[in-house]
Amino acid sequence: MLSFHTARQRARKASDKTPPRIGLAVAGGGPIGGMYELGALRALDEAIEGLDLSRLDCYVGVSSGAFLAASLANRIGTEEMCRIFLTGDSDDVQFRPEAFMRPAVFEYMRRASAFPRLAADWWRELLFSPGDLRWPDFLTRFGGLVPTGLFDNTEVERFLRDVFTRRGRSNDFRQLDSRLYVIAVDLDSGEAVRFGGKQWDDVPISQAIQASAALPGLYPPVEVRGRHFVDGALRRTMHASVVLERGIDLMLGVNPLVAFNSGADIGVAASSPGRLAAGGLPAVLSQTFRTLLQSRMQIGLAKHQQQFPDIDQLIFEPNAQDGELFFTNAFSFANRQRIAEIAYRNVMADLRTRGDTLAPVLAAHGLRVREDIAGDASRSILDGLQPRPRRTETTARLHRALNDLDALVASRH
Repeated sequence: MLSFHTARQRARKASDKTPPRIGLAVAGGGPIGGMYELGALRALDEAIEGLDLSRLDCYVGVSSGAFLAASLANRIGTEEMCRIFLTGDSDDVQFRPEAFMRPAVFEYMRRASAFPRLAADWWRELLFSPGDLRWPDFLTRFGGLVPTGLFDNTEVERFLRDVFTRRGRSNDFRQLDSRLYVIAVDLDSGEAVRFGGKQWDDVPISQAIQASAALPGLYPPVEVRGRHFVDGALRRTMHASVVLERGIDLMLGVNPLVAFNSGADIGVAASSPGRLAAGGLPAVLSQTFRTLLQSRMQIGLAKHQQQFPDIDQLIFEPNAQDGELFFTNAFSFANRQRIAEIAYRNVMADLRTRGDTLAPVLAAHGLRVREDIAGDASRSILDGLQPRPRRTETTARLHRALNDLDALVASRH
């Protein structure tokens, strides 16, 4: 589902000789949300002529979207990311999903070590002041024994650090050619922090993404400079204002989480009352979470249209009727290719059916929809992958340098 805001100054932009400044905002959504975003970005990369997602003016990413934004800022294109996460035949990065789902054993042990002391204090008070104890006090006192996260996210940081320190890439915000922002939330204050911004650009990109993806309950908070950070989506869904404030001309946004419209799903009987309620607590919580995130984003985008009336904004989201996407485990890597394929086809359908409306918007920024790509309804996300390249560290750096030279020559022309 595509939504967009059209700038009032398009005529002026179309006549401007300077290259358009384009920003990308990528929301979170867990592993499945990340795969949806990858499919959507791959479709945009293939179907929009003149768009180079790895050479935009600025990027902002939240949670799983932070890795995609950081990868593009580091010139890892959507084709290579498809090889890493979907086909598994990348000669650069070996992705192992199980590494991201390792139990947080040390967190469990650290919490459990406090049990003897808490139990002794409890029994002491029970013996000498039994009338002062209540069940809520019991839950509050022993609640500290519950781990803050099920899985260990140190492997997340280790994986990212390895990816961003090879083949000419950088794990330093300050060394990137484009501005990159990764958003996380300070657990103790609720403040949203822009890693990559002033006073926070010396934090390694890998650690910033680890903090931004620390979804409470799934991963423990990440400590940076003595402060504990969790998932950046706790404050805002997409943090689009971060790139809009940089005076860009066009913003592209991808949000993988929308509320499911079960009444419009042809696979669900319209006469069945309580369709989602029948799925139990997981389905209810998922719908609640999605509704809150989407409504909050819609409110934010409405404000952005008033605050930044001269910036075109294109936002790509899933179809609300897509039951298959809704009922897929959001924290499972097993269905990543199928989810990426759904996103790819959704975006291609948006570009195909709304091409007439989009054409003048894209043309104002030197872009156009490739009808031969978007018009092929049977096209798959894997169809555009070229024969697998084989590069060493040296040849990869040389290839990167040649690409930089080509881009420089093209910009001079």
